[in-house]
Amino acid sequence: MFSGSFQHVMDNKGRVSIPARYRDILQERQDRQLILTNWAGYILAFPQSEWVKVEANLAEKNLLSPKIRNFQRFFLSGVEECPLDRQGRILIPQHLRDYANLNRDLTMVGATKCFEIWDRAAYEAHRRQLEETLDPALLDEIL
Repeated sequence: MFSGSFQHVMDNKGRVSIPARYRDILQERQDRQLILTNWAGYILAFPQSEWVKVEANLAEKNLLSPKIRNFQRFFLSGVEECPLDRQGRILIPQHLRDYANLNRDLTMVGATKCFEIWDRAAYEAHRRQLEETLDPALLDEIL
């Protein structure tokens, strides 16, 4: 399970190191590449083994539904396969960097089955907003 948050720096070519904890998870699953896609102003990064499940789930949906079609059109249009290099880095394609307004400083945030890649300043602003709106009663429902 991907959890925690990590601050990393992206180089001028768009390469970024994947956190060691996340690399360990990928190695356990024998995943050597991530599937990246656009979502809500940031990037979602799925291990290949998890992405197969996402694709299978999407394939089962009603393609005649405008809501489903629009979701698939947006979600799948940004998909990029990104192999990990020997140093445990990926190259984030330019169109995804542009979509998420990624600058040099990034934050990677665990999201159970995948993780998110954010511009650091955007994530900090989002986190402050979340903190103000979270309902403490949800913890009772989860635990």
